[in-house]
Amino acid sequence: MGLRESSRPRRAPRLLAAVAAVALTAGIAGCTSGNDDLVDAYREGDTAGFVSRDFAATEIAPADREDPIVFSGTGVDGGTITSDDLLGDVVVVNFWYAGCGPCRAEAPYLQQANEEFADADVSFLGVNIYDEAATAASFDRTYGITYPSVLAHRDPDLKLAFAEVTSLQAVPTTLVLDAEGRLAARVIGQLPDASILTTLVRDTLAETP
Repeated sequence: MGLRESSRPRRAPRLLAAVAAVALTAGIAGCTSGNDDLVDAYREGDTAGFVSRDFAATEIAPADREDPIVFSGTGVDGGTITSDDLLGDVVVVNFWYAGCGPCRAEAPYLQQANEEFADADVSFLGVNIYDEAATAASFDRTYGITYPSVLAHRDPDLKLAFAEVTSLQAVPTTLVLDAEGRLAARVIGQLPDASILTTLVRDTLAETP
């Protein structure tokens, strides 16, 4: 795995069409009203993408990305996972907890996307915001999740690491980080299927010359 130089523009029109088609046929609700504030922020911003009341998907052009997100957390299995471990991969970060209905609904789509990129330079990581290890592990077994999660409930440093790019009260939220660890895309609300996420990941992967 090597660091990638961002060289291709985002493909917002393709993503926009995919998300808009889904949004017209289904209402997608998050676990908390925190989504509303974040969606309002997107409406006031300049980034391209699609926003509805309960769902927002946005890609960030390479030239507009901020500094890499640096984090370290304790995994469900007790091990440590850091941003350095994942550097060089496109990284999908999903914020969730076991009692969140939309988190349960989208879990199969996240696992589907994880399996689709099994042979690519892509890593998936969950950030569980409320649960202890036993509850998180039970969720993984129930939904067949094979990628790791870190536990944020008792880890203020882990929460702080992501505070500038997402609200931990808006769950589920899914981030896509580029190979340098910078925020490349963000989905606020429940994934209605795997295709939106896989499009975001492929667009980010395609930035490698």
